[in-house]
Amino acid sequence: MRREPQANVTIINQAEAETLDPALITGQAEFRIVIGLFEGLMRLDPRTARPIPGMAQSWNLSPDGRIYTFRLRTNLVWSTGQPITADDVVYSWIRALKPATASDYAGSLYCITNAEAFNAGAITNAGLVGVHAAGKYTVRVALTHPTPYFLDICTLPVTDVVPRRTIEKYGDRWILARPLPSDGPFELVEWRLNDKVRLKKNPLYWDAARTKSDVIDILPIDSPDTALNLYERHEADIILDRTMIPSELLDVLLKRPDFHSFNYLATYFIRFNVTRKPFDDPRVRKALALVIDKERIVKRITRAGEQPAAALVPPGTADYTPTAGLGYDPALARKLLAEAGYPGGRGFPGVEYTFDAAAGGGDSLHKDIGVELQQMWRSQLGIRVDLRQLEWKVYLSAQDHLQYQMSRSSWIGDYDDANTFLEMFTSNNGNNRTGWTNAQYDALIREANDQADPKEREALFQRAENILVNDQVPIIPLYYYVGVNAFDTNRVHGLYENILDDHPLQGIWKNSRTKRNHL
Repeated sequence: MRREPQANVTIINQAEAETLDPALITGQAEFRIVIGLFEGLMRLDPRTARPIPGMAQSWNLSPDGRIYTFRLRTNLVWSTGQPITADDVVYSWIRALKPATASDYAGSLYCITNAEAFNAGAITNAGLVGVHAAGKYTVRVALTHPTPYFLDICTLPVTDVVPRRTIEKYGDRWILARPLPSDGPFELVEWRLNDKVRLKKNPLYWDAARTKSDVIDILPIDSPDTALNLYERHEADIILDRTMIPSELLDVLLKRPDFHSFNYLATYFIRFNVTRKPFDDPRVRKALALVIDKERIVKRITRAGEQPAAALVPPGTADYTPTAGLGYDPALARKLLAEAGYPGGRGFPGVEYTFDAAAGGGDSLHKDIGVELQQMWRSQLGIRVDLRQLEWKVYLSAQDHLQYQMSRSSWIGDYDDANTFLEMFTSNNGNNRTGWTNAQYDALIREANDQADPKEREALFQRAENILVNDQVPIIPLYYYVGVNAFDTNRVHGLYENILDDHPLQGIWKNSRTKRNHL
């Protein structure tokens, strides 16, 4: 029997991936795998999470800040040997924008001329969208307005170059093709559901000389107890997520040198489905927000140094100060609930709070938060809320199709700018998932992104965020994340904490000759 080779590095990476299609992924677990398989014009610096050259070796920007011209490397090929040209870039971006693709991240490309109209079906001629091949190795992108974070957008998987021939041959099941053409530092060897994703070095990648590991295994573990046991038994080298570490052990584990905590741009919040009663009434949504003791949640449950969130955009986001949120005011909450027709909670219908958790209840963080919220809403407002636990993929589907009433949610910034948080709740954004639309909010986000002056832009964003978290309240921010991961720095190299919690796989490697510390 042929023995399977051992991976150079084994990483624990949350739940099972929903898909590996760069245009369709929305979760961090999928993102971490996909950036190893596919690449776009830009990629992420592992230390700073800032854009650095990927397929584009150089670019220039027109004096008015609206035209980018990218020059591709001339040695780009798929892992199967076929060349990659500017036409492949254009195909991939247009595919992501096609309404039939249904990419939740298509909104990230709306800064491109006619991208929004094309994605909405208002125009059907792809040639009118502002991305064109201006030669075999030249891509020209026309923007609707100067976009200072556009190179950051070019690091997102939605802009990755994908294999046209394979997609046209296999359709929606193209990601299952073997061999799967990849243009990133790794190839997909296998994807065993509930077991692992195995990646091997792509020798035809343009920067293959800097790929540090030959084989990487990524384990879909959805229980923190299992994750910690695998790590302690040296069957895994890295735990990348706070949710994969038991909350009750955090106080002890964070004192160890192989457990690392860091701040990054991410917020934990509650979504309302505003298309369903009683959450179609902003007074009800505000009432539920005003009785949440966020300090109690971070001190009793999360316990990693998280800060209560007053707004959606985290402090420390570049060129932005978040607006002040609703705060804690049970008396005002009861008044608003009575005005909405539910004095003392009387007549309030039974509702559900949806969250994702591990099979068998291994991951209790979201459930523990749900129980705490349930108690606060009952004691302060006299309303009953049932808890609804779903498996990860079912949970994502429920949010996508508005098959929930209230749902735990989170967002990690895709780049260091307030827009990555606030644009999400514009009316046509695929990541909105609340059913909430507000013309004034949409207009403010558009105006902010048309504004060249940073102070004016900040002021417009603040007005928009005020509508989001104080006036209309389709969401309730709960706390700002603190990242926690585990790896022995004497043995594992090339992994750095950064403000986006993004960890490109290419530079990660393990010194197998160094004995792991007994910690």
